[in-house]
This record gives sequence, C-alpha cells and structure tokens, in this order.
Amino acid sequence: MGSFSVDNYPAIEAGAQLDAGISYDDALELLKKYNDDEFHIEHGETVSKLMGYFAKQEDAENVAFWEIVGLLHDLDWEKWPDEVAHTTKTAELLDEAGVDPHVAHAIMTHNSDYNSVLPKPEHIMEKYLWATDELSGLYGAIIRMYPSHSAQDLNLKSVKKKFKNKGFAGGCDRAYMEQGAVLLGIEVEEMLERYIVAYKELFD
Repeated sequence: MGSFSVDNYPAIEAGAQLDAGISYDDALELLKKYNDDEFHIEHGETVSKLMGYFAKQEDAENVAFWEIVGLLHDLDWEKWPDEVAHTTKTAELLDEAGVDPHVAHAIMTHNSDYNSVLPKPEHIMEKYLWATDELSGLYGAIIRMYPSHSAQDLNLKSVKKKFKNKGFAGGCDRAYMEQGAVLLGIEVEEMLERYIVAYKELFD
C-alpha cells in the first residue's frame, strides 16, 4: 500500500448523481470473496438495507449507491483486521474491481477516528454510515435478546436502557454512536427512534 493516497478518492459533492460502477449482486459476490464469516456478510447486508432506507429520505436519486457503500464498508476487515489500515485495503480492492473511487472515499470516512489521514464524514451518506455501523450491532444484540427475536418488538425504552448499559454488547462503541448523532445534527434519543422505525420497516 505504499502508493496509497486519499487524494485518489474524491469527495462526493452535494447533489451529485452517483454511479458505483458495480451492481449490488456483484458487490455481494465481492464481499463474499473476501469474507467467509457469515456474520460479516450479514452485517454488510444489514448496513446496506439501513443505508438504502435512509437514502430514500435523504438522497433518493442515489439509493443504489448508498446501498453499495453500506454493503462493502467492512470489505477488508475479516482478512486484514488492522484498525489503522482498515478501509484503505478496501480502497485497493475496490480499485481492482473497477468500482468508482467515490465509493472508497465514502467508506474510508467511517474509519477516520482511527486513522487521521482518512477523510472525515461530510456527505449526509457518510454521516449515516458512521451512525449505522455501530448502531446495527447494538440493535442486532437487542433483537436477539427478545424471546421473539423480532425487530417488531423494538421500543425506545428498552433500546435506551441497553444503550446506557455499556456492559451490554460491549463491543458496540457508545461514543461512536453519540458522534453519529452529532454528525446528523440530532439528539441521541431521536437517532435511536429513527433506527427503531427503520428496523421495524425493514426486518421481521
């Protein structure tokens, strides 16, 4: 990765019409090429669905692009689990696959807390990616806790309780989630409620 430079991955301009340069099905095959763990594949699919949901509200012309970003955001993590290099290897893999460099730019923003060289989340899509990544882990853990294992049982009271209990789903970084709310310009409670609505619409 000696030739890696963030300058090769341009920022997304507001109002731009975006083409990822790869279909969802091909992106899923790419994810499976570098990920054997079903959990990682399911995580990508979950984040993709949530990104698509919010894209319909925020950037309706680019829903497919948001979904690809969500699907591939952790492409490199299973085989190259390095907190600093995370997403830069993804950028290399996406280059090899002929994916538009704007996809890599968007993906790299969600690791900018660990690697200060990477771009910060500026586009609304990147802000939602930041929030969605960790929140999806928390919500998945909460859903598995319910006897029904159903997203339909999500409610703000239980989500807030588990959010405050850092011993529950301890791998889900609360500070990272709180930063997601800051990026979106809303209170944490409103963010949690938005994701409850999304989960109930998207998942059983």
